[in-house]
Amino acid sequence: MFDIGFWELMVVGVVALVVIGPKDLPRVARLAGLWLGRARRTLATVKDEIDREFKAQELQDILKKQAQGNPLQRILEEPVVPPPAASRPDADAEPGRHLSEPPERIATKS
Repeated sequence: MFDIGFWELMVVGVVALVVIGPKDLPRVARLAGLWLGRARRTLATVKDEIDREFKAQELQDILKKQAQGNPLQRILEEPVVPPPAASRPDADAEPGRHLSEPPERIATKS
């Protein structure tokens, strides 16, 4: 997060020791740690809530697109109408026989 090296941290510690004093430094350090922890938890909570809102918005957008209709879905839901009898390929077949019936065999004498 912050690009602080060892020597920069050492300078901050020495300045804090001089300004605050050795007696109050542990109490101030603990208090600063508590505040820093609270701030990090609050930021993490806010980040999670924002992420959830973005995901919810994405889902709502997807649902709107689905509600507008998928052209393929509309095509699949349309009823299938059989073609007229004149254009069917089996129109020339025998009128009483269905395609599911096997053809009749003609017996030949050998």
